[in-house]
Amino acid sequence: MRICVIDGQGGGIGSAIIKKLKEVFDESVEIIALGTNAIATAQMLKARANRGASGENAIVRMVSQTDLVVAPIGIVMAHAMMGEVTPRIAEAVAACPAKKFLIPLTQEKVEIVGLPPTPLPPLVETLIKKHLKELISEDV
Repeated sequence: MRICVIDGQGGGIGSAIIKKLKEVFDESVEIIALGTNAIATAQMLKARANRGASGENAIVRMVSQTDLVVAPIGIVMAHAMMGEVTPRIAEAVAACPAKKFLIPLTQEKVEIVGLPPTPLPPLVETLIKKHLKELISEDV
């Protein structure tokens, strides 16, 4: 199974997700780090992603070649992450055939109604335990 983890700015969210994925699934999944910039990609590679690439074209190309996409919700909002998410990135991620798991952390002027604000660590735990464990164990 190939999982693309996408992040921007400093790559902190993507790095936290990758560390937990590697802790739980080790090498049974291939993790591709896709950063909107080189710093984000470098941080995700340090977190033990199998491969990584940076920029709009890399993200647009790779999301169509993956089984799962994990990213902050801003990845499907044009001009999010201080402008790092281009309209082309947002469209490619939203339209790709891969199953998408979007983390509801935003710095945008967006509020997801009915969803209480939750820190990143519990969100990553929920992602792994309630969504990915069963999905990945079916594939292995």
